[in-house]
Amino acid sequence: MKLYDDLKWRGLIKDITSPDLEEKLNNGGMTFYWGTDPTADSMHIGHYSSLLMAKRLEMAGHHPIILVGGATGLIGDPRPTTERPMITKEEVLHNFECLKKQIKDIFGYEVVNNYDWCKDINFIDFLRDYGKYFNVSYMLSKDIIKRRLDEGITYTEFSYMIIQSLDFEHLYKERGCIMQVAGQDQWGNITSGVELVRRKYGEDVYAFTMPLVTKKDGTKFGKSEGGALWLDKNKTSSYEIYQYLLNSDDDKVIDYLKQLTLLTKQQIEEIEKKHNEAPHLRIAQKKLAEEIVKFLHGEDGLKSALKITDALFSGNINDLTEDELVSAMNGITTSTINEEMNIVDMLVNTKILSSKREAREFITNGSISINGKKINDLDMLVNKESMLYNKYIVVRRGKKKYYLVIFEEE
Repeated sequence: MKLYDDLKWRGLIKDITSPDLEEKLNNGGMTFYWGTDPTADSMHIGHYSSLLMAKRLEMAGHHPIILVGGATGLIGDPRPTTERPMITKEEVLHNFECLKKQIKDIFGYEVVNNYDWCKDINFIDFLRDYGKYFNVSYMLSKDIIKRRLDEGITYTEFSYMIIQSLDFEHLYKERGCIMQVAGQDQWGNITSGVELVRRKYGEDVYAFTMPLVTKKDGTKFGKSEGGALWLDKNKTSSYEIYQYLLNSDDDKVIDYLKQLTLLTKQQIEEIEKKHNEAPHLRIAQKKLAEEIVKFLHGEDGLKSALKITDALFSGNINDLTEDELVSAMNGITTSTINEEMNIVDMLVNTKILSSKREAREFITNGSISINGKKINDLDMLVNKESMLYNKYIVVRRGKKKYYLVIFEEE
């Protein structure tokens, strides 16, 4: 299967600027870029599909440039409803360095910063050399601009399209870049860049967009109760990513395998067949989680995620390191105690159970485990000696409900 057909099969192409792009994608050899603004000090799983697209294109013989927009990050891409809050230059610079390192560590790609070529353009030159190529009626016709007209849009936000177009023009002129790849929400901005190069140089360049990856209910994929799933393992652990992917909806997981892994069509179709025969085994979800965690955090990250998963399922909490334990308990209900107390009192004081009567019932019925051990002694004392690392108590109520109790000395 040729590249274009593979991308279409995976559902990775939304819009293209020219029918000629199919042949050019299949032939290889294009320098292209994908960009993001440094609005945070880590990328999240939403960026992952775009960076994986860069990897797919590179494997097919194209040449990637990754742009982290120090200049555009200072302006802020218009949102559908309200203006983005401004962030300081210091924050933008810090975030740029973090993303640059992250992209290099995970993908090995060269990273450029549009602040480098925007910072020395004065206002008059900006209007003469770039503004004259943009018709206001053309800019107003772009979807994101039209949606903001009733609420109001500042000139700063309105200018974002021109600055992003300037990126394509600069990379075309200096690096021979002839294609841009972006998410579908960037269609208005990237077609403006294509038009700028055509009008200024009389040359054709290309672009295509990718559909946004969404959950079954239409919301963005990658949002959890704790917020975004960050690619930085210090922000989101391998285990957290693994668990999120393991819980992917049956109706969407095959799409995710197509869009978010480098597995071949044949491999995915084999997984799909097994998944349809026995969806309760979650074969597709496990493969999705394994592939993404291994790509992002390596074999060690995957081993840690699997170890934590197995420990929580089996109850062997004691097998976890302190870091793994903290990772496993991230996001669950947490409370503190500061003195030795009876197990019944501890369950009530931490609101794991609502009354002493209920606590005694749960213990008597064998429904309470402390640090992986089932408790049936109503007189058990909870103290530092009974804690993991002299600090943590992991309580399991029933089969799946976990709580973390932390001992804090006064």
